[in-house]
Amino acid sequence: MKYVVAWESRQNISEELIARGLQVFSKWTPSPNVTYREFLGRIDNSGGFAVVETDDPRGLARDASVFEPYFYVQIHPVLEVTEAAEVGGEAVQFRSSIG
Repeated sequence: MKYVVAWESRQNISEELIARGLQVFSKWTPSPNVTYREFLGRIDNSGGFAVVETDDPRGLARDASVFEPYFYVQIHPVLEVTEAAEVGGEAVQFRSSIG
């Protein structure tokens, strides 16, 4: 399954927490069952995004939990746009079939 992970710095984060977060990140390694395809930082330095694949969302939850003191994290399951369009088309057909 593919996910997009978005994170944003917590409000009122202190210089000490920023330094600690960078220290934690420098020692962190992703869960072995999670593959990070893209890791992107926002230009405004307030967060970022990752495109991730895993069949075990527990590993992804573990990775997000490591950074909980520093960031608000959102994890969104996603489909390739062609797959999403196909599902949407099937939904339209279903609704059309109902009188």
